[in-house]
Amino acid sequence: MPNPLQTPHSGYHWDGSERRFFEGWYYRVTLPEHRQTFAFMYSIEDPIGSKLHSGGSAQILGPNDEYICRSFPDMKKFWAWRDSLGLGHWGKTEWLPPFQGGREGDLLNFPPPYQGGQEGDLLKPRLLPPEDFTRHIQQGYQGTAKWHQGSLHDPGTGHTAHWQYEIQPIYGWGNPGQPQQSTAGFFSFLQIFEPGWQILMAHGLATGWIEWNGKRYEFTNAPAYAEKNWGGAFPQKWFWLNCNCFDDQPDLALTAGGGRRGILWWMESVAMVGIHYQGKFYEFVPWNSQVSWQIQPWGKWEMQAKNSQYEVELLGTTDLPGTPLRAPTRDGMQFVCQDTMLGNLTLELREKSQTILKASSSLCGLEIGGSPWEQPWMSKSD
Repeated sequence: MPNPLQTPHSGYHWDGSERRFFEGWYYRVTLPEHRQTFAFMYSIEDPIGSKLHSGGSAQILGPNDEYICRSFPDMKKFWAWRDSLGLGHWGKTEWLPPFQGGREGDLLNFPPPYQGGQEGDLLKPRLLPPEDFTRHIQQGYQGTAKWHQGSLHDPGTGHTAHWQYEIQPIYGWGNPGQPQQSTAGFFSFLQIFEPGWQILMAHGLATGWIEWNGKRYEFTNAPAYAEKNWGGAFPQKWFWLNCNCFDDQPDLALTAGGGRRGILWWMESVAMVGIHYQGKFYEFVPWNSQVSWQIQPWGKWEMQAKNSQYEVELLGTTDLPGTPLRAPTRDGMQFVCQDTMLGNLTLELREKSQTILKASSSLCGLEIGGSPWEQPWMSKSD
């Protein structure tokens, strides 16, 4: 069935060329009863293969900002859909077809061409039924707009993670019942903005389980989120705030961020704020609003945005040290950003100076990235 909340840019962007290219995907689940968040980050670089940085990776930021990372160097075991959200990467596998001593029934649940296909078809990466993924894929992940599953072991730390949950999308990026929007606007369809950025699902509800270092978390209708980025160039500097788990506000989702990005032959500083609240989308972007920000090297994120009808103020803070994360750069995956999923946030939304909403959370995602961050970044959108 078509997904009415599918956003533009949900599909895989690589055009098959040899140019420098990366694409990254982000899934997040917040567990209010545990006061914790799981953030899953997947990336692929230079998919043509045989390049210095060709390969994939999976990172997870788990409870108390603990971290797991795993590389997947074999490009032939990566798959992604062109027209909708769907991707996966296999690491270590264990296949048990009948001719290797397995049971005949081991193959019956596979989609075509497994039923009646050739022996080589068994190793072609694709979306698998959950039970078959669990049986055969010892290391790897798979995700769509409505399903997310995987298993990772970090050889450096010995940490492990296993997860399996379904997703009910609530908000894409835009007003429900209307065509969903490109986060970076109409021109993001053209290769003049690098990198591209798209919120895939501003808010959804996840039901399933996550096992982290042997501890199992089961959840029902937990707040979920998804986004992606892609391109052949890399931002010089950026910041990000994300929260869809507010105190006493179950129908509220915020994503805000900014950065210095390339447009053809020059750089620009841009920022935006997007809010979904009670069935309405409030968008503050450079082409319809004035957006300003004051971001410290770490610990404090302030944003203000105003258009002809609405205005918003955001304040994100943390006393936590944050966790370094890898991100794609010209020199491959490097520790160039810092995150916490346990940030404090206050939000105030007004219409012509009359307050519509005040909200707060202690489960906000906060990030800075790029360099240098030796001084506060204070700016307005160009």
